[in-house]
Amino acid sequence: MSSAFTIGGEPLKSASRIIASATRGYHTLTIDGYSRTKRTPTGQLIKSHPFIFCDYRWCIEYYPNGQNSESKDYISLFLSLDQNVSEEVKAQHMFRFIDEVEEETPSLTSDIRNFGSYRGWGRAKFIEREALEKSKHLKDDSFVIRCDITIINDFRTEEVAEAATPSFVSVPAPNLHHHLGDLLQTEKGADVVFEVGSETFKAHRSVLGARSPVFSAELFGPMKESCSTGAIRIDDMEAHVFRALLCFMYTDSLPEMDKDEENAMSQHLLVAADRYNLERLKLICEHKLCKLIEDSNLATILALAEQHHCHGLKKACFNFLSSPVNLKAVLASNGFEHLNRSCPSVIKELIAKLGT
Repeated sequence: MSSAFTIGGEPLKSASRIIASATRGYHTLTIDGYSRTKRTPTGQLIKSHPFIFCDYRWCIEYYPNGQNSESKDYISLFLSLDQNVSEEVKAQHMFRFIDEVEEETPSLTSDIRNFGSYRGWGRAKFIEREALEKSKHLKDDSFVIRCDITIINDFRTEEVAEAATPSFVSVPAPNLHHHLGDLLQTEKGADVVFEVGSETFKAHRSVLGARSPVFSAELFGPMKESCSTGAIRIDDMEAHVFRALLCFMYTDSLPEMDKDEENAMSQHLLVAADRYNLERLKLICEHKLCKLIEDSNLATILALAEQHHCHGLKKACFNFLSSPVNLKAVLASNGFEHLNRSCPSVIKELIAKLGT
């Protein structure tokens, strides 16, 4: 809004604006073994794994046979706030099948809902089961749902120095990571298959080669002929770690993790990042592990830092050991004996630092 006042014939202009900020994102939910979930009675839900968005813990509630008797022939989907909150959270959301997602991130037109503690909103009649079973969305007894979420943040006002020229074009935020994430999820155009443990993963050579010089050499170098004849076996890595690695390579971000699994996953991903020369992922893992150091895991993290040349993480470990209380606890742990055997040079360096 603006106003103008006239003094001596010259208008004095002023302007201000009201800004309603919002944060947008999405979560994908894969239903594997759909036919087996149909045994769930009407009114009984299956919860997704919790995920964090805008510092709140959420989950998706999936009712294979409807939320109630009126929706017993349908699949019901609800987005639920999976925690206690002192104030309700204002949000919009929309459920879609992943193969219905358009290239542009949608502007949600659904009503703004107030999400209270362990309360959800959604669609009791998302799709009829019969329609789903005849549709293209169900493939190999599996389908994928995407839930777009917009959190409405606080309104704020600010003064504008001059009356701004009206903007007739709104430029959206970059969303390449969303497109590539959908490409990985839908497997459209995938031209390489990996075997990790008992699972297989489809991916795109060009994406992997562009992100990792190691993958580039394997998929486009002299070894490419041996890689094109069948699935590529990845040893010394668990399937869930490789899944997170692919997620990062396509979206430049990591999947949401609970604090309980963040420590182990960060260690595994650091090793994977070093293996495939993904420097940014390696530094992200270092940063996470610096905040997770405690006496019970220090020896493992310090050995990891030494073996994979993580200088910042190594400094953080030595800083932790500068406390006599922490040092005593670590020396009494079984992990210290392992560190002494696997990385004796680190012990010598530690003794030298403590002696100064």
